[in-house]
Amino acid sequence: MFRYVIKRLLIALPVILGVTVLAYFVISLAPGDAVDLLVDPNISQADMELMREALGLNDPVPVQYAKWLKELMHGNLGYSFLNGEPVAQRIADRMGPTLILSVVALVLAYVVAVPIGVISATRQYSLIDYLSSVLALVGVSVPNFFLGIGLIYIFSLRLDWLPVSGMHTLGADPNLWDYISHIILPALVLSAQFMGSVTRYTRSSMLDVVRQDYMRTARAKGLSERVITYKHGLRNALLPVITLLGLQIPTLLGGAIITEQVFSWPGMGLLTIEAINQRDYPVLMGITLLAAILVVLGGLLADALYSVVDPRIRYS
Repeated sequence: MFRYVIKRLLIALPVILGVTVLAYFVISLAPGDAVDLLVDPNISQADMELMREALGLNDPVPVQYAKWLKELMHGNLGYSFLNGEPVAQRIADRMGPTLILSVVALVLAYVVAVPIGVISATRQYSLIDYLSSVLALVGVSVPNFFLGIGLIYIFSLRLDWLPVSGMHTLGADPNLWDYISHIILPALVLSAQFMGSVTRYTRSSMLDVVRQDYMRTARAKGLSERVITYKHGLRNALLPVITLLGLQIPTLLGGAIITEQVFSWPGMGLLTIEAINQRDYPVLMGITLLAAILVVLGGLLADALYSVVDPRIRYS
């Protein structure tokens, strides 16, 4: 397994490099630059050119990328155009809230969606099956920002049960319930589309499994339906769901960008929006690199879980 992981990482390096090349050139196509947005509009054109020269913005795009890549090879992600702070530090400061929100949303999605998918498959064409299919379709279809605004209106403005935004109440002593109450709505919004996808994948996979010969053999042995469903059936049905998990891990960052913006959650999403608005290229490149690494790690995690769920799968 160790040799397999090393091989996968070596193969992923050119892919990550290609992603950074494409991202840098796409970012450079945006109109304006950081100097246009950061400085006083009354400043002279000559001073603006001096600032561009100091930031390296007057260099051709390939030269700018080569300089960024050289710094990356030395473990340096660069410095923010906005305040001169190291990009790695800015990302590290925002990573914690996003990681908490993403883990809670992902766990919530699978804890809720997998049992619903199993029940839908074992009770095909029942009311529960139809209801779960409709809810799964709604979860996949409704945009995050629309669902977030709707939940804020219902649970925050109308019912006054949950806070509108932020990670904790400003000026109040932090406590566990305060953090939980603030994370409920953004976690529900972020997990909604994942719940829909996981429910549909689990249902489809279970429908294939329940028709297999070994399931009929287990029933002929007199095993209980619960043991047959969850020990013999679900374990084999989880392989496609694990594949989906590997794909969903990197997409959490994209979903968090919208969700964190709606709920003013102080994580990577807000940092990404700030970097885009300020044309903060080093920060955007750091976030892009992180997203590419998450894609690789998601695939490796899925491969590792395959061998855990199905002992027949071995890597060499």
